Amino acid sequence: MTTFSYSNKDLKGLTRRRRVLLRRPQFHLALGASIALVVAAVFSLSQEASAMRAPRLGDVPLVETIALPEGALSAIPPQEPVMEPAGETVVVRPGDSLALIFARLGLSPTTLHAVMQAGPDTRQLRLLKPGEQLEFHIRDGELRALNYIIDRTRTLAVRAGDDGFSAKLLQLTPELRTAQTSGTIDSSLYMAAQKAGLPEPLIMQLAGIFGWDIDFALDIRAGDRFSVIYQEPYVAGERFGEGTILAAEFVNNGRVHRAVRFSDPSGHTDYYDPDGRSMRKAFLRSPVDFNRISSRFTKERYHPVLGVKRPHRGVDYAAPIGTPVKAAGDGKVLFVGTKGGYGRTIILQHGGQISTLYGHLSRFQRGLRSGARVRQGQIIGYVGKTGVATGPHLHYEFRLNGAHRNPLTVKLPSAAPIRSAYAQNFRTFAGAMFTQLDLISEIQLAGNEL
Repeated sequence: MTTFSYSNKDLKGLTRRRRVLLRRPQFHLALGASIALVVAAVFSLSQEASAMRAPRLGDVPLVETIALPEGALSAIPPQEPVMEPAGETVVVRPGDSLALIFARLGLSPTTLHAVMQAGPDTRQLRLLKPGEQLEFHIRDGELRALNYIIDRTRTLAVRAGDDGFSAKLLQLTPELRTAQTSGTIDSSLYMAAQKAGLPEPLIMQLAGIFGWDIDFALDIRAGDRFSVIYQEPYVAGERFGEGTILAAEFVNNGRVHRAVRFSDPSGHTDYYDPDGRSMRKAFLRSPVDFNRISSRFTKERYHPVLGVKRPHRGVDYAAPIGTPVKAAGDGKVLFVGTKGGYGRTIILQHGGQISTLYGHLSRFQRGLRSGARVRQGQIIGYVGKTGVATGPHLHYEFRLNGAHRNPLTVKLPSAAPIRSAYAQNFRTFAGAMFTQLDLISEIQLAGNEL
């Protein structure tokens, strides 16, 4: 005899009459008899159906769609994904080369040669630096893949295939974010720009853009102000590398200076004023970061070494030995070598009328030779005291049609303006940028008045 038991939980919520009924033995007997009759009837029907015919394959559903209760799938444990063997990360040590790293990992010189022949991008592997990382995937003693993480945006991926190794440089394009800031100077541009949240590389850009018209050491006044629109690259939500100033305004002693960065369809990029004139001049006023001017351009001076009076046809910039010397303008190397009392000397030719001379150098930039082309601001040598000199300095001369001119006062020609073919594009782009600068300046002035 089957016994049915019920807990208080099962009986909870039933009416008093039904609870009494469930506890009576007569009810249990009747319920058991009923279940037996139902089972017998079902078994009899199934036997009759089997006797009539055997089921065919088409009569039996192979797949049946059923509705699962909500949340049922979440209870099924997920299948473990098939994982590739984990790679081995190698950090480049001081003095390491790819050959040494391959040897430590038990990879053959033949494999190294095959990797280096995988394509021109593998030349990057010859320039390994301490601290850089390489990820090796090795299976059964054979190299299957190699990843060289060059930086956060570039990875060299080498893969093994049926026909040997292949290499590809994977480039991640940073996200460019545009921002703006403004500030008022109390003591120095650097301090005010830092307070305004402008990163240091962009502070130097700002000084370089307006440095042709403003002497940031002598001309700055308290109350001068600036506004900047700039872009910065981001990778994975973090700032990466230096940004770029798109447009800027600097108000110096009441005079407004404005500049916008513009790239023409030919790929040339420069900063221009609202009228399309280049912000930079064709020549740097001083080709070296100097501590002081030790001797100026003069028709007659007492020479400290020779002990006689003679003209001084250039400007002497006192600076420590090894200070980089930059080309004052675009041009061609006319002379590089030793030249009498000038010591180690470089002469550059800029077009047909202007030449510049750099004397008393300690050494020349590696690879510099006569006939080579140089760009404005390119490092060509380093300050020294070779030749007839009492101390380390750069002797700099500026010559126009062979005649010496005072580098500190000569009127420097401007760089080329916007080409007429691109003038309309420039006006449209610059107009939009200067409108944004107007809004920033208005907000800044309103804030200063509060």
